[in-house]
Amino acid sequence: MDEFPYLSVLTLLPLAGAVVVALLPRSRPELSKVVALVWSLAVLALTVVAWIAFDPNGERFQFRESYDWIPAWGVNFTFEVDGIALVMLALIAVLVPVVILASWHDADGGRRSVPTFFALLLALECTMIGVFAAGDVFLFYVFFEAMLVPMYFLIGSYGGARRQYAAVKFFLYSLFGGLLMLAAVIGLWVVSAEELGQGTFDWQTLASLNIDDTVGRWLFLGFFIAFAIKAPFFPFHTWLPDAGGAAPAGTAALLVGVLDKVGTFGILRYCLPLFPEASDYFAPLALTLALIGVLYGALLAVGQNDLKRLVAYTSIAHFGFIGIGIFAFTTQAGTGAVLYMVNHGLATGLLFLVVGMLVTRRGSALISDFGGAGKLVPLLSGVFFIAGLASLALPGTNAFVSEFLVLLGTFDVNRPVAVLATLGIVLAAGYVLWMYQRAMQGRLNPALEKAEGMKRDMSRREMVVVAPLVALILLLGVYPKPVLDVINPAVEDTLSHIENLDQAPTAASGEE
Repeated sequence: MDEFPYLSVLTLLPLAGAVVVALLPRSRPELSKVVALVWSLAVLALTVVAWIAFDPNGERFQFRESYDWIPAWGVNFTFEVDGIALVMLALIAVLVPVVILASWHDADGGRRSVPTFFALLLALECTMIGVFAAGDVFLFYVFFEAMLVPMYFLIGSYGGARRQYAAVKFFLYSLFGGLLMLAAVIGLWVVSAEELGQGTFDWQTLASLNIDDTVGRWLFLGFFIAFAIKAPFFPFHTWLPDAGGAAPAGTAALLVGVLDKVGTFGILRYCLPLFPEASDYFAPLALTLALIGVLYGALLAVGQNDLKRLVAYTSIAHFGFIGIGIFAFTTQAGTGAVLYMVNHGLATGLLFLVVGMLVTRRGSALISDFGGAGKLVPLLSGVFFIAGLASLALPGTNAFVSEFLVLLGTFDVNRPVAVLATLGIVLAAGYVLWMYQRAMQGRLNPALEKAEGMKRDMSRREMVVVAPLVALILLLGVYPKPVLDVINPAVEDTLSHIENLDQAPTAASGEE
């Protein structure tokens, strides 16, 4: 192969690390942490090299690799990435070492194995990279389902109260969606066999098929419901608050920051190009569900007293914005939706990690158990405030750019949806600022002074954890051009499959 096999190495490298860490003795927990961190940093370094090697103005799919797997079924180990997948790989590469460092003591104590915990994080990284890099629909499905296993054990074995209930609920919801997708994947193979004489799962070949409208609509629903559950979109969202609330903070950051993006990524990669007529047909329904999610998630967040559940509900509202951007079918809104996926991962990832630090110190996730905490931990309070501002998309933070593009691109073609979605911004300001005010400001809760954890502000390790995320939130808030330049061509190509593609101007990247 002429090119370096970036994608297969990126996929297998964390898996090899997971095996190495899992084999380390339980009596050496610090060694397992260091090995996992170094291994994840190696993945980050290789991802940076791949980003540099990627040509935004070249072919849409690059770094293509294909190896025979099951020739009789037309199944191959095919990897390839476009700009949309590449930015998601970059997000994974950034978040995993941050989460490993943030989770340094999450598995300490008790009978739980420390090496197993960090091996599961690396195994999860392997499956996350694989699902975004897959160029074969069957391979995508395999990684889509494989992600459930490490996440299930991370929540069920290392989570907080109600962890087993949350893990089982997460697993069953995702498994149900996966079964619907499997039926649609088989249906695609049958359609390709009838049209080509031999079945295939190759994405590029499937995207060129002429699928009957009725068949396409049924296949679209199989994929869409699976992705809507994973995202999650209203009304398939009920597993997220339980899973996000029970999972360790770092695991929750990966769950909401990356795993859920597989749903919106899948809609962009599979639903729109493979079933353009069905995408257009179901767009009004999808926009309605997304809009309900924006308002419903925000309203539920306002009424939460649990910090982790509140952050989970805010994500439902954010995914509503992403869904609106996708089904507006304009390049501005679509680019904004993909950028939103990245920015949400950074902002909500930081928010979950900071909440985890606060919960560890206080021993409680209830907002009512805090009050005036900023007087005791001013630095941690400041980072919490920055994460909250990014979550409500304040101008100058990364989320503002993506939210603005989504609303601007949607307003060109569907003003009622754009106007109603804007109410979500107002509600976001309400639940974020009220959360911060109740937890960090006001009269100091006397119980906080008695909590040992609240007597210390951020440690050096915690500063290292939050520093890269804060830097990226501020950098992408003022200069998103490098990411937009990578995303834009892939979004334009994706939307070109929709017959009624709106010819709105592409998202500005900073050039005249």
